Amino acid sequence: RGEVACRVIKTARKLGVQTVAIYSEIDRHSRHVKLADEAYLVGPAPSTQSYLNMDKIVQLCIRSGAQAVHPGWGFLSERAEFAEKLKSAGITFIGPPSSAIISMGSKSESKEIMINANVPCVPGYHGENQDPNFLKEEARKIGYPVLIKAIKGGGGKGMKIVFQESEFENQLESAQREGQQSFGDGTVLLEKYLLNPRHVEVQVFGDQHGNYVHLYERDCSVQRRHQKIIEEAPAPGLSSELRAELGAKAVAAAKAVGYVGAGTVEFILDSDGKFYYMEMNTRLQVEHPITEMITGQDLVQWQLEIASGNKIPLKQNEIPCNGHAFEARIYAENPRRNFLPDVGKLLHLSTPQENESVRVETGVDVGDEISVYYDPMIAKLVVHSPKDRTTALRLLNEKLHQYEIVGPSTNIEFLKNLSFHPAFMKGEVETGFIEKYKTDLFPELPTSVSKTDLIKTGVFLASNEIERKRSSSGSPWDSLYGWRMYTSTTSSAKPTRVEVEIRSGQPGFSVTINDGPHEGEKTVAQATLFPSSESHPNARRFETTIEDKVTSSTHVSQPSLGVSNFSIKHHLFSNEGVTQLISPWPKWFESIQGIQNTKEGKEGTVRALMPSKVIKVMVKKGDKVAVGDELIILEAMKTEVVLKSPRDGVVQEIKAQLGGMVSEGQDLVVFES
Repeated sequence: RGEVACRVIKTARKLGVQTVAIYSEIDRHSRHVKLADEAYLVGPAPSTQSYLNMDKIVQLCIRSGAQAVHPGWGFLSERAEFAEKLKSAGITFIGPPSSAIISMGSKSESKEIMINANVPCVPGYHGENQDPNFLKEEARKIGYPVLIKAIKGGGGKGMKIVFQESEFENQLESAQREGQQSFGDGTVLLEKYLLNPRHVEVQVFGDQHGNYVHLYERDCSVQRRHQKIIEEAPAPGLSSELRAELGAKAVAAAKAVGYVGAGTVEFILDSDGKFYYMEMNTRLQVEHPITEMITGQDLVQWQLEIASGNKIPLKQNEIPCNGHAFEARIYAENPRRNFLPDVGKLLHLSTPQENESVRVETGVDVGDEISVYYDPMIAKLVVHSPKDRTTALRLLNEKLHQYEIVGPSTNIEFLKNLSFHPAFMKGEVETGFIEKYKTDLFPELPTSVSKTDLIKTGVFLASNEIERKRSSSGSPWDSLYGWRMYTSTTSSAKPTRVEVEIRSGQPGFSVTINDGPHEGEKTVAQATLFPSSESHPNARRFETTIEDKVTSSTHVSQPSLGVSNFSIKHHLFSNEGVTQLISPWPKWFESIQGIQNTKEGKEGTVRALMPSKVIKVMVKKGDKVAVGDELIILEAMKTEVVLKSPRDGVVQEIKAQLGGMVSEGQDLVVFES
């Protein structure tokens, strides 16, 4: 589904290969369904009943006459059982043999194979004994901090870092639970956790004729929640000797399991330049486009060629490494709320123009819904410079500024801050980068609104009212010369009352702003408001002139959820960034953190932050709790969220049922007053 299905369809079309899409009920109108030659319903929205339903997918293959299945990433892409079911039905699985999936899918077995292949591994415990006390003792021997990993985990799921022994049991239980729920296996392994390491991975390919190559490395060090957020190729700051050694060890890993197709060997690189095998992903990676950019190759085409029985298209010494590439993952999430995934309809979506140096990989369109059922990634922005890393990074930042999204929260502003951070610009990347520089990456929100943004908001509100009034036949507004309005806008701080005087003209407006944050001043500006386009019906483009400075921007209005019906959230996009204003000043729902207090402040209720599934309830009616005690664990979009007590008190009622779904804002735990 989503962008990976769209990516595969793109190459298949180029090769003249017809495609068959599958879709869940909630994905019925998705982009990948529209792009494919045929499409079939596979089941309800929950992935366990649709995209993970192996038997149904095999049935649809037979029904449609499909000769092969591209598993993409996630879902069934690394399930040996699925590959075997397809083989039994005479259908080609575009991936490695099931034996390689089994060997590399088990982190404990893969470690043993790598050791025998002379690939360096991190010290740890990879055995079968899963007794909590035994594992705790092994962790003590390894020495804290320790990394607990589900043996079949991936994408940050089933992975927990433990810094001290007192945390071990709870983190072990969480890792086992995530492993069981996401991969059907709660078995874990333990590893020494290296402080401030880099995450470097190597793209490898093998064919059915015993040939193997690597296509250089990617650096994926900057992560949140153990999940990648920005990647680059090649990795910065590596010597040619280290680069060659990484490639050689990655090829040795592929050879050790008789690998066929696309795979990625992931390594941890320490500050001394020593690297250790971490895992092998037996599929194409989300971040494969940056490898395509620096090598000039179509890796999906390579997959199809190899699955057809052909040899790898190039020999090792024929594979170029040209320039530098970045990929930024654009997610529906709120970075200021610990990157909590978000949901909602894409009311406005405007992307940078694609060319040979810029790619936008996406599976969504304006009007699509980002749902609670699947990964919240909206798109991948991929840029390349044939020159150097600095030029590529400058291009990435420029294109991030051209991205406009209104609907769910996104991480775009965070990505701008990240890509322009001095340490990142120098290539000083590590897995703890975000935590290390969080003060810089999450600057304080502005406490005042610029004159330009006030003018644009005022013009938008006034022009809408003028157009509405003019629509009435014979309205006195038809002969409008001047119009005055009063509006209240707010930033992250206090409300600002502004008087906006607008004079209608051709082709725009003359605007005067009085008082507001610049009390005693009077600002005169010219504003031109352009009509909406068919491709962006919810957006209006502006040109404003203040003191001879002309700026172009886009305005999108959005009803503010959870507030008065008369409230409007204004999104103003320009090269200087994005500003969000609300008019008039709304009565926000009580606490954005899920806590609502009564007027007296004595009674409280813990609420769901977003639509979620209840994974665990740690308290019961009558329990005494203290501030910070864990109450409930929710899961949404593959992410566990722990809700903690906001106060000392006694639990009066539990309104959440284990395994049940809860909606945003739903009461979960009620305290006695």
